[in-house]
Amino acid sequence: MTGEDDLVKEFLVESLENLDRLDQDFLAIEKDTSATDRLGSIFRTIHTIKGTCGFLGFNKLESLTHAGESLLSRLRDGALKANVEITSALLGMVDEVRGILASIENTKGEGNGDYSATIQKLTKLKDGAPVEAVEVPTAKTPAAAAQEPPPAAEEDEHEEPAAAPVAVAADAGKPADTNSAAAGSGIRVDVGLLDRLMNLVGELVLARNQILQFTATTENPTLAASTQRLNLITSELQEGVMKTRMQPIGNIWNKFPRIVRDVAQMCGKNVRVEMEGRETELDKTIIEAIKDPLTHIIRNSVDHGIESPEKRRKAGKAEEGRLLLRAFHEGGQVNIEIIDDGAGINTDRVKAKAIERGLITAEQAARMGDREVVNLIFLPGFSTAEKLSNVSGRGVGMDVVKTNIERIGGTVDVQNKPGEGTVLRIKIPLTLAIIPALVITSGGDRFAIPQVSLLELVRLEPDQVKTGIENIRGTPVYRLRGNLLPLVYLNRVFRTQNDHKTDDGSVNIVIVQADERQFGLVVDEINDTEEIVVKPLGKLFKGMTTFAGATIMGDGRVALILDVLGLAQEANVLSDNKDRAMHDTAAQNKDAAAAKQTLLLFRISDTRRMAVPLSLVARLEEFPRSAIEFSNNKMVMQYRSQIMPLISLSEALADNRIETANIADAHRAQGETIQVIVHTKNGRSIGFLVDRIVDVIEESLVLQRTNIRPGVLGSAVLDKKVTDLIDVEGLIHAALPALSEDAAFQAA
Repeated sequence: MTGEDDLVKEFLVESLENLDRLDQDFLAIEKDTSATDRLGSIFRTIHTIKGTCGFLGFNKLESLTHAGESLLSRLRDGALKANVEITSALLGMVDEVRGILASIENTKGEGNGDYSATIQKLTKLKDGAPVEAVEVPTAKTPAAAAQEPPPAAEEDEHEEPAAAPVAVAADAGKPADTNSAAAGSGIRVDVGLLDRLMNLVGELVLARNQILQFTATTENPTLAASTQRLNLITSELQEGVMKTRMQPIGNIWNKFPRIVRDVAQMCGKNVRVEMEGRETELDKTIIEAIKDPLTHIIRNSVDHGIESPEKRRKAGKAEEGRLLLRAFHEGGQVNIEIIDDGAGINTDRVKAKAIERGLITAEQAARMGDREVVNLIFLPGFSTAEKLSNVSGRGVGMDVVKTNIERIGGTVDVQNKPGEGTVLRIKIPLTLAIIPALVITSGGDRFAIPQVSLLELVRLEPDQVKTGIENIRGTPVYRLRGNLLPLVYLNRVFRTQNDHKTDDGSVNIVIVQADERQFGLVVDEINDTEEIVVKPLGKLFKGMTTFAGATIMGDGRVALILDVLGLAQEANVLSDNKDRAMHDTAAQNKDAAAAKQTLLLFRISDTRRMAVPLSLVARLEEFPRSAIEFSNNKMVMQYRSQIMPLISLSEALADNRIETANIADAHRAQGETIQVIVHTKNGRSIGFLVDRIVDVIEESLVLQRTNIRPGVLGSAVLDKKVTDLIDVEGLIHAALPALSEDAAFQAA
């Protein structure tokens, strides 16, 4: 459905709803001419219809409602008093409006009706002139009015069927049989009611979590079955209620073409707006939160990004600039891209302005890379405008964008292509009400980390702690696959005494991302992942940037939700000096790290030890075997809004002499768990079933290609044991040939 179709549908729904209330309002003012509030309401309804239909190009409807509006204006102002003649004429107008609306809904057009006689009557009544035999048509259903054939050429088109005015007024109180699909396809619900319903569902989810936790500690089959049923119903109810809050992003995109037009005219530019994915849905709360940031971005793209027609012509471009808005779902988030084909960001000019405004020093600017320079546009008070205008130059805009997006758990990234344009990407969660989170323990208290900020988990054994954690210029760091990550000890941030070591001396690190940069959060315990209900913090906690909210756990205790970006700022791990220090140290060790690879070790039987490069692993998951389903005789699983194909490595790599016919049946077994290595490419995920994840190691890989078999690249000695390295692409091609040959999957 196009944007124009959406506007017309919304116009029909609103207009028909408002018209249904007018019949009784007209009868009320006929009996009580002093009911000015009713007159005002009627006037506003007709005025709204007139204004909108003019915008949509429905000229007949605009002329008809304009005549009615003029008469209603005099009634509202007290220049005329309502009587039977006036009420009958207005009721007739309403019936004809309904007929036109029905025609628009059914045929996309206003029909062939001639409404000049009604317009003439309304005009005469407005002027107070006597009207002979003021008559209006009897009320027709919109369906009948829409299907009414146009008058024949030898007939008088201005002739009206005779009907007594009083008869029309007597029937007007009856509800009209609109039979409108637009009016009957849905109902309007107050947002406050939806919010209360969502709160109740949140409480139900909390109760569900408590019951699940209690049931896990008991051995009662009847209770377990009832709990699973409750869990299923709660999940379906939660999904259904959340869908009622979802709205297409096109609802806020619809106003952007007008904004682009106005800004382009002020700047003397020609800009074309294109939209992709306008049906992508978001929670209403998120929609409201991103409305202003997106408006800032759109205005900046037209003002700063796209050149004037003269400059574009000199650069060999079309005089008309192009602004593309794109939205799509990916990985449980919504991605929004704003792409322009302008001149891109002039990094030299950005540097000069940042130095001029005292935001950075000349020395800092000299050491900055292009990406760091581009990110300066998000600093408070930054602007490259030469003079103040209604569009730009006031030092607000992109910093507000970044702040508002990060406040709802999102991220902003800019990709600059000098001479070609810019791409601004926003990633935001689907909803803020119920989110998946990792529950951890620190200093005896539990905290929740939103999964959107979570990258991976690392556990350092006692013998790895001394060599794995280093100290660079006063900052503890952990070397992860050749990169140095700053560490934040959560107990130190909250000033507790625990040193974050477990009873056996190991250390747990949660790798998170904030502001497009990664760091490790050292915690006491890593508990589990679960869906949590986000509760706002009280006024006393509003100033604490380290917390994003609170939730109630399954045992009834409160857990605070950590704000990852706030923690990074509180611990001062994202400062330029520390970033540079770690970058320099990493560069010094680049050659040493290049010779090694990070590999995931696993087993597919007691005797088969295998490995895969960790760069090919998106996630490690554990599921109940009951989650496995079958499609076209292939194992699949519902995973992150996808149907994920599964490849059993035990089956794919089995020797011919080993019986494999019963392997698929084994996967149907209930009550056990499976470990899955998830490989993701171009948004498509494939799961490899293994028996046991062993370890992650970093070693030099020297492959020996002896006894090569399908699905195996070769063998190497890893961690002092002979290990086979699997061929991921080969396994996918053999097990899922249709997917491996898909151009979208193979695209780089």
